[in-house]
Amino acid sequence: MGKLDGRVVIITGAARGQGEQEARLFTAEGAKVVVADVLDDQGEKLASELGARYVHLDVAREDDWTAAVDAAKEAYGRIDGLVNNAGILRFNSLLDTPLDEFMQVVAVNQVGCFLGIRTVGPHLAEAGGGTIVNTASYTAMTGMAAVGTYAATKHAVLGLTRVAALELAAQHIRVNAVCPGAIDTPMSNPARLDPEADAGEMSRALDELYRKLVPLGRVGRPEEVARLALFLTSDDSSYITGQPFVIDGGWLAGVSVI
Repeated sequence: MGKLDGRVVIITGAARGQGEQEARLFTAEGAKVVVADVLDDQGEKLASELGARYVHLDVAREDDWTAAVDAAKEAYGRIDGLVNNAGILRFNSLLDTPLDEFMQVVAVNQVGCFLGIRTVGPHLAEAGGGTIVNTASYTAMTGMAAVGTYAATKHAVLGLTRVAALELAAQHIRVNAVCPGAIDTPMSNPARLDPEADAGEMSRALDELYRKLVPLGRVGRPEEVARLALFLTSDDSSYITGQPFVIDGGWLAGVSVI
């Protein structure tokens, strides 16, 4: 028996990184997964491997969301869950951030999350209830220099999570947020995007960096975030809604001076 037997779950940004690991774990736990991304080649390959359905989804586009939901309903007849995982990160000081860059991050991280909730929510209600897991961030709980745009959008995701939890509870829809710290994905480890680069070497360098910053002494793994998303999607979290779940190795706890 899997924790998600018979459930249909859309996962955005699922072609790689955290989304890929969520798609793999959810499938292993019995879910019918809809792999949604703009990276068509990678997404189609993963979906084929998992026996899942792939849909092209630019989360900032309303029409893409409508088409993705229609494809999911056509393939599986219902939708029981959504993981709003898609996101982008840009490094810049606030004073040096062009408006176009700011709006690009807002469109994917914030608008994409809003459109996902708004588009999928009625179908979850139609199915008698369901779950939404939004990917926020460690930076949704605090500040961090050089990622002001990202932090602003992740604060917004947390606000959307709480409001959606209040508004959708009567329809038996639970809405929560995962708040990862530094995780070893292509977002923080660009070597994973270069076939000729040594991603393992970069992972070890990240571990060394975070050994000094994080109480648990290492960077996080996408599989660990996937397990948290599974918990929030499964009945194991049946009395939890509207909450942020920080998964950061203790980073948010504070600074050690000894």
